[in-house]
Amino acid sequence: MDFDQLHTFLEIVRLKSFSKAAQTCYRTQPAISAQIRQLEQELKTELFERFGSRISLTTAGRVFAGYAEQVLDLRRRAQDEINELELVPRGELVIAANEATCIYVLPQVFSEYKKQFPGVQLQVDRSYGSRVVEAVMENIADFGLTQLPVQEKRVQVVNIYKDEIKVIAPARHSLVEKSVVTCHDLLPFPLLLPTSGTTRARLNTWLEPVEDGIHVSMELDSTEMMKRFTMAGLGLSFLAASNCREEIASGKLRALTLAPEPMVRRLGLIYKKDKALSKAALGFIQVILENFGEQSTNEITKLPRVVAL
Repeated sequence: MDFDQLHTFLEIVRLKSFSKAAQTCYRTQPAISAQIRQLEQELKTELFERFGSRISLTTAGRVFAGYAEQVLDLRRRAQDEINELELVPRGELVIAANEATCIYVLPQVFSEYKKQFPGVQLQVDRSYGSRVVEAVMENIADFGLTQLPVQEKRVQVVNIYKDEIKVIAPARHSLVEKSVVTCHDLLPFPLLLPTSGTTRARLNTWLEPVEDGIHVSMELDSTEMMKRFTMAGLGLSFLAASNCREEIASGKLRALTLAPEPMVRRLGLIYKKDKALSKAALGFIQVILENFGEQSTNEITKLPRVVAL
């Protein structure tokens, strides 16, 4: 049973004629008759009583006609609602990100996105490190915001912006007179390191020449905790400069560049390569790019097809 058979059946009911229904359905009368036979075989009952050239509905036919009208009406309503999504996108988007991204990136992006797509509900899946990628791959989240590079080959990556991991020190710390610091400069001081993740792995490499002499005071999984503990004098921390703007501007913290080379951090938006993006999803990517405008035109042209979902 399909929509076309239902349409043919209702045309026969409306016109009270197989031959007239064949004309409006642009089919031959034998083709119309075959469709009705298929319906009757599936339903295991006759739908029409035939009196020569005249026809009328059986009792089962009258019952079936009511349901056929409801089915085709639901189909029309579903199609209308889907078409409307192109004009007024609705639904839900889930974004996976770590704590710092939730605090320092998403509020600005969400605010702008809601202005453009007020009918779309935004949800946050707070994740850490590789869990962001897993959330995207497991379809728990539509998008992930994570530090690059990402090893998973089945995700599409959109570069968003880059900043720098710096040594964060209290404003009056003895190191703040330096413009840059080496790993050897940190030997006398306690350190606050991230528990895990890409930044921790890079710091381990940077600290490797002095790994036997450093004093790791604490390992923390929260950007806010690191800042608070650093201001309290519990140790030097390593954070993205963009996550400390307010404290640096107010004179509570100082940020020092790592030597011999700055430690650049790249943030990317990821989603599954085989994901067909709705207008609402594509709009989220575009808002991200507009808010962090270091992208080339090529990044936008890489985006997949849009579907009305």
